[in-house]
Amino acid sequence: MAIIGFLVFGLIVGALARLIKPGRQNLGLLGTLVLGVIGSLIGGIVASALGTGDIFELNILGAIVAIVAAVLLIGVVEGFMGKNKKRSPSEPTHSPDEQRRAPTT
Repeated sequence: MAIIGFLVFGLIVGALARLIKPGRQNLGLLGTLVLGVIGSLIGGIVASALGTGDIFELNILGAIVAIVAAVLLIGVVEGFMGKNKKRSPSEPTHSPDEQRRAPTT
């Protein structure tokens, strides 16, 4: 039963992290769940290390650290996904704003 609660809390943490993180994230429900659970584990470990409770015990410090960790993890995942994205040869290398500002000769 504790595992189900942990997964539900992880999903809530992941959803809150996605709401806090600006911009669009290309994560599905499973990605949100995984990042939320990892963030919850980090939050539980930090809260346990500070002596506020057990790793699987729900407390406010662990929840705050879990949400912050999940927001940071979303940024890390976005960074890795952005580096692995390949450009097609027809895709422009500059944004449309940069093209408009470029001097014409």
